[in-house]
Amino acid sequence: MTAPFEIVRGTPDTAVLYDSPHSGRFYPDDFASHASRVELRRGEDAYVDELLAGAPALGATLLTSSYPRCYIDLNRAVDDIDVALLAEPWPEPLNPTEKTARGLGLIRRYVVPGVEAQARPLPVAEVRSRIERVYHPYHAALRLAIDETLVRHGVVWHVNWHSMKSVGNAMTPDGAGAQRADFVVSDVRGASAAPGVTAAIVDTLRSRGYTVSVNDPYLGGTIVKRIGDPARGVHSVQVEINRRLYLDEVSVAKTAAFGTLAANLDALTQTLVSAPK
Repeated sequence: MTAPFEIVRGTPDTAVLYDSPHSGRFYPDDFASHASRVELRRGEDAYVDELLAGAPALGATLLTSSYPRCYIDLNRAVDDIDVALLAEPWPEPLNPTEKTARGLGLIRRYVVPGVEAQARPLPVAEVRSRIERVYHPYHAALRLAIDETLVRHGVVWHVNWHSMKSVGNAMTPDGAGAQRADFVVSDVRGASAAPGVTAAIVDTLRSRGYTVSVNDPYLGGTIVKRIGDPARGVHSVQVEINRRLYLDEVSVAKTAAFGTLAANLDALTQTLVSAPK
């Protein structure tokens, strides 16, 4: 079985920790879909793990997923499940949120509007297998990395990395046709990170010429809400990268601008690693 995640420790070790829960692209044999592989890949945060590949050498630990979000979404609560996707009743209470209502729950219903991700209703045992083999190990690794970093440094600057479509659609919170900034930086309106941590990210990106929106249209997902605890010294910020900065969104191929963006993200990493904490 392919390992559910990869973690590369920062060298030197610092208080900065990155994770990319949606960049996985290993589609296992038990995943069935009528969508084409390129359609499925449009649901990935494609190559975000590679954009961040330089971070460990600069001192940021990097945790990345192996499995795609169409298989299981690591940035959802484990009970955020659409009962319409199940072949039989779930034996415990479920708590489907507005994410599930838009087809974006723990088990994704749609890749994009009208394109089904799952080919068939899923037995409870199959969903539980995905949770046990992929979801729980990833979150255990993230929690362990947070706790170890906090013990070593007394503080954690955690950045949860994603990519977003350049234009919103019917499944996104800003709606069809919405134009996005280059980056959306989210801290649950200050609940998941101290203002200075968020500002370090926003200001650095803007200094590189990028447009940055803060907490709009994304406030921060399950991971930053779960991890962020500024009073304890754990600061968690979500960053969405506009795919047009590095990706052909139709073919899911890197563009010539990929290297420039990666270099600018390395510069951001260097800023965060060097910032007073």
